[in-house]
Amino acid sequence: MADIVLFDLDGTLTDPWEGITRCVQYGMEAAGHYEPDREKLTPFIGPPLMDMFMGEYGFTKEQAELAVDKYRERFREKGMYENKIYEGIEELLKALKASGKRLGGATSKPEVFAVPILEYFHIDSYFEHIVGSELSGERVRKGDVIKEALRRFGAEGKAGEKGERAMVWMVGDRKHDVIGAGEAGIPCVGVLYGYGGYEELSQAGADRLVSTVGELARLLSAL
Repeated sequence: MADIVLFDLDGTLTDPWEGITRCVQYGMEAAGHYEPDREKLTPFIGPPLMDMFMGEYGFTKEQAELAVDKYRERFREKGMYENKIYEGIEELLKALKASGKRLGGATSKPEVFAVPILEYFHIDSYFEHIVGSELSGERVRKGDVIKEALRRFGAEGKAGEKGERAMVWMVGDRKHDVIGAGEAGIPCVGVLYGYGGYEELSQAGADRLVSTVGELARLLSAL
């Protein structure tokens, strides 16, 4: 039986495309690179921002830091609310909570943003712990976020072997969620309604894959 379920935020609980792509665009322009096509910025949903600016767009460390600062400036004012919760998510959380499962948030997004986003959608009360990264750049890797979530739950030694009898499961939409879960020694459900897709999640080694929130609800209720 899964006693604890950890959820990613972007692309798993909410669809943040509007806010994130606008904020990335704003940050990139401040660093001297204008991208008019926000569809091309969709890959920024999920991974750490510094990695994306430097690895995918070739920004220097200084350019990337400026872009991240500007991204956060707009995100804090507008971007975090240019977001929408996926249909059926609140019902899923309510049912899991009622069944006795303990729920947590585990996101690479800074914790100071993750908490108010969940509060904005009135779903924060379903979560026992909400864990994110630090604005300083610490705990940005998904594996570190998940390990911190396990620590807060007092579950570091309870993950056990990956498989159906694991007591803790991670739910996410990108390869970083799957890889991070593996680093923490727990299995991961990959959701295909988010931004990773079948190829990315299956190649990363997701233990289960679901296409809809309804499928996710049925799977988690059976774990």
